[in-house]
Amino acid sequence: MKPLFFAISLLFTWQVFASDQTSEQSQQQTEQKTEKKDVARLEFIEDKATESESSAVITSQTEVTKPEAVNKDTEKKEAATATVAEADDSKVIGSVNPAPAVQPKTAAEKQEAVAEATKAVNQAKEALTAKQQEKARQSRESMAVIEQVIAAYNARNIDAFIKMYDENVEFYTFPNELMFTGKEKLIARYGIMFKKLKCIKSSPIKRIVHGNIVIDHELSETCSEDPKVVDKRAEFVTSYQVENGKITKVLFFR
Repeated sequence: MKPLFFAISLLFTWQVFASDQTSEQSQQQTEQKTEKKDVARLEFIEDKATESESSAVITSQTEVTKPEAVNKDTEKKEAATATVAEADDSKVIGSVNPAPAVQPKTAAEKQEAVAEATKAVNQAKEALTAKQQEKARQSRESMAVIEQVIAAYNARNIDAFIKMYDENVEFYTFPNELMFTGKEKLIARYGIMFKKLKCIKSSPIKRIVHGNIVIDHELSETCSEDPKVVDKRAEFVTSYQVENGKITKVLFFR
């Protein structure tokens, strides 16, 4: 009987122990599932919170950025307006519209306007004509002086030649090299040449006369031994300046 009782007690104890283990395992599984659900739920809540915070940050940035952008645009527009306002266009051609001419209303006013315009035109013509006439007079006088100088030069007449020059006449070679000044040196230079040569002949090839300036392109021929035999020919360009009927400046182009 004792062995049977001992076996039954042992069996009963083992069943109790097994049921306790089963219940503990099921309880552990239940707790694990609960923890997983709680963790998932917490993660979901945290994600939502993060999205909310991100949207809030973006919204706040947008709210901050928009006024700044608006302020910058406003500042640019104000600066452009100030620049335009400060620009000085008083010297710009066409920036000022000319005032329209007053149109005559009556026939008498029209006749008076025509008369004034005609008078102004005639005065301009007279002024231009007077200037042209003065220039023409100077040209005639200057050319006459040069003609007398050439005639005296060809005749080798030193007295008639130097008579056409100013006391302080200046002789230059182009462009501005001074040769000599004054009549004394002029007499010494040309007086010797007139005595030495048997013939001298200068004839203009082309002449330009402009007021008191005469420019001659001339051909010069000389005879050193026989007055009938020309043994030297040369071309010269000479500019003469004439004032008050006298030559004051001579420029030779070599």
